[in-house]
Amino acid sequence: MYMQSGMNNPEDNNTVFPATPSVKDLVKVLYGGKRFGNHADEVWPSLFIGDMSVANDRYSLWKLGITHVLNAAHGRMHCQGSHDFYGSTVDYYGVPADDSPTFDLSRYFFPSADYIKDALNTPGAQVFVHCAVGVSRSASLVLAYLMIHHHYTLLEAINEVKEHRWIFPNRGFLKQLRALDMKLRKTP
Repeated sequence: MYMQSGMNNPEDNNTVFPATPSVKDLVKVLYGGKRFGNHADEVWPSLFIGDMSVANDRYSLWKLGITHVLNAAHGRMHCQGSHDFYGSTVDYYGVPADDSPTFDLSRYFFPSADYIKDALNTPGAQVFVHCAVGVSRSASLVLAYLMIHHHYTLLEAINEVKEHRWIFPNRGFLKQLRALDMKLRKTP
């Protein structure tokens, strides 16, 4: 996915990456394709994105085999998940994010990505990442996970998740994900 500049000169280590798409171009990509989602969709092996109706229904989580819940709307109305709610059979991690373009979700990118990675490394784990609707906050954290731990570009991560679920991070989150993309793809 990248080109080497000066390919005839092996001592030239200047790697040139394709530019990170603009927010406007990312919005166009997000508008394309699948425009619906279930209450929960498996977007990566054993990794689900969903909404609060599944998060608030322990039976639905049990049927999906969910062992870990990352709530990207922790403490917000109708997303009151907690260790007490899920009990000892489900590990819980709460991110108190607002679905607002001015909210700094980027400070949760690495801790959430590490939580997802560690959970998925647990034998038999099924991870459910949710917010209220399951298209902006939760999707942004899953995109960050794919970028951080699977070295996807932002565009590749969006396309991977969109094969399984309609997502639409708000413009502020897209800007923060673009910044993460550029940071992760910088050459040493």
